[in-house]
Amino acid sequence: MADGRRQSSRELWERAQLSLAGGVSHDARFMPPYPIYCDRALGARKWDVEGREYIDYAMGSAAMMLGHSHPDVVAAITDQVTKGTFFATVHPLEIEWAELIQSLVPSVERVRFVASGTEATMLALRVARAYSKRNKVIRFEGHFHGWHDYGVQGMKAPYSKLPTLGVPDVIAETMVVTSVDAEKVEDILKKDHDVGAIICEASGANWGSVPIKDQFLRDLRLLADRYGCVLIFDEVITGFRWSPGGKQGLLGIKPDLTAMAKVVAGGLPGGALGGSAEIMKLLDPQRVVDGYQPPVIHRGTFNGSPLIAAGAIAALKVIKTGEPHRQANKIAALVRSELQRILDEKQVDALVYGESSTFHVYFNEGARKGRIEDISPESVRRLKRDTLDIYRGGLRKRGVDFMSYTGGMTSLAHTEQDVPPTLEAFAGAVDDLIAAGKVARL
Repeated sequence: MADGRRQSSRELWERAQLSLAGGVSHDARFMPPYPIYCDRALGARKWDVEGREYIDYAMGSAAMMLGHSHPDVVAAITDQVTKGTFFATVHPLEIEWAELIQSLVPSVERVRFVASGTEATMLALRVARAYSKRNKVIRFEGHFHGWHDYGVQGMKAPYSKLPTLGVPDVIAETMVVTSVDAEKVEDILKKDHDVGAIICEASGANWGSVPIKDQFLRDLRLLADRYGCVLIFDEVITGFRWSPGGKQGLLGIKPDLTAMAKVVAGGLPGGALGGSAEIMKLLDPQRVVDGYQPPVIHRGTFNGSPLIAAGAIAALKVIKTGEPHRQANKIAALVRSELQRILDEKQVDALVYGESSTFHVYFNEGARKGRIEDISPESVRRLKRDTLDIYRGGLRKRGVDFMSYTGGMTSLAHTEQDVPPTLEAFAGAVDDLIAAGKVARL
């Protein structure tokens, strides 16, 4: 502003209406009456433009496994920016970055860099179709694979209907949506011989808010082998967070292709597709298949950017030690236990659960009597928007920010000192819900 005064979140929101479509750059970043505008973050904390401090469990939408502004990442980016941010050619750092990924994820024999998680899954589907020579892909109800045309079908109920305008029905028809049930998957594979790939979030829908059993992932590997399908794990969130080798590293399962982003890029805007050398050679620009050279076209100006590569390498070297996982998992387990204790003391019918460094809060009548495996995408989304706004707004006004309405995640930067103020904020937000009559009681 002309007088040098800092604008408030309300003022920035009013200003954003005149320049940004819908006032935001991501649908989910809007929160009524207006979002908070942050301008600084460090470790496990972030600050809005008014100077309010938040304990952050959004962690860059799961990208910041090391916390905000980790010194190794900052130093690597700072050093690289003086050498050049982008060369429009190959460079040594992209090789080192790829080699680090290979060393951490056993299934990844070759890597191709992209600029986001959405691009990673989009490329995975193209490569899988090219390799299998079949058009259709099985995907699961509620799983999120980005916002591209092939990713949106099935992301939310009703699953038979596209959730957005602008996607041709003919594209949606290539995505076969089913529930998380190995028998149903096999029934589809028996009847439809044009299915050439299976894709799933390795955590279960919505980064594990609708968890899946480990055996289901093993079943998918067996079914993919039996019916000649390409198995794709979407590890955009689980990759390098569930373990240095992702969810597949924990279970010892090797998918054919793995979509990665967020942590793989050190919390910077980047991503990767990794997979077997046999399948990934379809991206080789020297190779010709059926008259196509390369067999699968893939471009992108900022793929493997040296600036992103520098930060990613620094981050993955820390990830490789396993220390981020030990610390983040410890704090997440403590948070899960204490949040459930508060809910039980207040006699609220809600369930806290989660894996690795995540936690989810399930506010539904009958939650405490049910089983985690009974949670469905529809039940997670059953809470009305006004209820969710009271809940997350109650957290934010008390200095805590969750990743979404279902919960959040921890990082290397979170400590036991962050837990008491988090619990105090959560208890206050739950009291707000009780006062508004928005939650079921035991």
